[in-house]
Amino acid sequence: MTPPQQARTDATATGTLDKATDENFPVAPFFLPRAWRGDLMAVYGFARLVDDIGDGDLAPGGGDARLLGVEDGRSDDKLALLDALEADLHRVFAGSGDGPRHPLMRALRPTVRRCALTPEPFLGLVEANRQDQKVRRYGTYGELLAYCELSANPVGRLVLAITGTASPERIRRSDAVCTALQIAEHLQDVAEDLGRDRIYLPAEDMERFHVTEADLAAPSANASVRALVAFEAERARELLDEGIPLVDSVHGRLKVLLAGFIGGGRAALTAISAAGFDVLPGPPRPTAPRLLREMGAVLRRAHREG
Repeated sequence: MTPPQQARTDATATGTLDKATDENFPVAPFFLPRAWRGDLMAVYGFARLVDDIGDGDLAPGGGDARLLGVEDGRSDDKLALLDALEADLHRVFAGSGDGPRHPLMRALRPTVRRCALTPEPFLGLVEANRQDQKVRRYGTYGELLAYCELSANPVGRLVLAITGTASPERIRRSDAVCTALQIAEHLQDVAEDLGRDRIYLPAEDMERFHVTEADLAAPSANASVRALVAFEAERARELLDEGIPLVDSVHGRLKVLLAGFIGGGRAALTAISAAGFDVLPGPPRPTAPRLLREMGAVLRRAHREG
């Protein structure tokens, strides 16, 4: 690879990783051991790449498509890109061959080997984004939870695997936290998702609160939309509460990281509440001080209930 090509490749990977600062929760904060930070960022790079493919948010120019071996004429074909990404994922886990093509996948390979990770969580994330191309509405809350099992819960399971702390009980509580974080993100992004012809608010709940799709397309939320968003936000908050014992089940800096995940979700829900549950003008985002306060509250509560 010539130096200019290498520079473009490195820029593609860096641009994807830079999005970590936009998340509701700390991805790989400074206080973690360096090895953990590197492994968490490698996993984040994969998760962000697959989401960017599914959302059509890849950098312009088709660089990622070329890296994955997708021909130029199909660089906007999301399903073709997801298929190519899955093929590259299999190269990550292969014991022989030339190895993965995309730099983010090459960065993932040492983490997979060092932490003895399995393909299933990564394949779940790919399948969730395939589902996004085919399923635009969710009829019931149960259907939404099944989607979150693919789109969100694998991330928490990977964090536990990387830190060597996975157990059935921790996985159960991690799943609750990750589903809550996904619901909170959906609530923040109602207008953006509708622009992509996706609605993650269950149809049964929209009917219960007398909310139509036209209501979601308005510049600001009416009373029915606000009531619906408040209802879903409370569901997410209950799931976060279910995950709080996870924090007290671990030790050291991992305790702070998990409190950061839960605190980030609580801070996002607080921002939604502070906006009067009107999420339509734009995503309500938590402030850094609010995130720190919520992290502290989670640590105190976990200690008190532990």
